[in-house]
Amino acid sequence: MSTNDKKFQDINMLETIFKMQNELDEDIKKKRGLEDISSEEWIQKKVLAMLSELAELLDEVNFKWWKNPKEVNKAYVKEELVDVLHFFVSMCLSAGMSAEELFEIYISKNKENFDRQLGKSKKEGYDINQIL
Repeated sequence: MSTNDKKFQDINMLETIFKMQNELDEDIKKKRGLEDISSEEWIQKKVLAMLSELAELLDEVNFKWWKNPKEVNKAYVKEELVDVLHFFVSMCLSAGMSAEELFEIYISKNKENFDRQLGKSKKEGYDINQIL
């Protein structure tokens, strides 16, 4: 699938990622006879797949302090991050979330995270006057 395809022109990048992932997910379901799996079970399966990809990423960035470090392959790191994104977007789709909804929730959560660091959040544990 190429982003040069007509159906992906004049769409923002996040929407393009969501559309491409949806096509891949539907193709996998159809070709592998997996149409009857519930959205909850899909999310479970994708969390496990994402954990596997995160473990591969972790191995690549020398987290094992007890081993001699190897040179980090930055291209491989980026590829693993894209694999994580595939499963993340697929989970969003399984949860019924659109690219626009993800963006809106992200913007709201990002503001809340800044408010927490500025001591403006109503949530407990973020009072900047009580930093140890």
